[in-house]
Amino acid sequence: MSLEKATFGAGCFWGVESAFREIPGVVDAAVGYEGGAMQNPTYHDVCTDETGHAEVVEVTFDPAKVPYRTLVEHFWKLHNPTTRDRQGPDVGTQYRSVIFFHSPQQEEEAKQSKAAAQANFTNPIVTQIEPAQTFYRAEDYHQQYLAKRGLRQCHI
Repeated sequence: MSLEKATFGAGCFWGVESAFREIPGVVDAAVGYEGGAMQNPTYHDVCTDETGHAEVVEVTFDPAKVPYRTLVEHFWKLHNPTTRDRQGPDVGTQYRSVIFFHSPQQEEEAKQSKAAAQANFTNPIVTQIEPAQTFYRAEDYHQQYLAKRGLRQCHI
């Protein structure tokens, strides 16, 4: 089995992680921070909105069971990709909509999916599509945060 990574930022990472874990073919999903300048940021650092990091979910998946395109299509349904640097009451660049791609193929599929998804939204999609950078795993208490509390999703 050859596993791949996919990384998505769609606002608060707790609900995003939980949703991706439910997709058959997803082997793991971890919450963390990506896209900023500071090395080894903490949740406290990222919450200052000064590190440049987004709250993201790094998805490990088996492409033989779930294609990357399916993950990207699911991503569009998890949040409002037309709001810049905010999801519901959460405001700041750490809550931006972003896809970090891990290969040229992922980049192309993300761009094609974004263009196709635009038909489902009145306002322009503002999701950034960027090369993957260093993923910093969030603190343990953030991992599977909702599951630890008997929840499957959080409502914004």
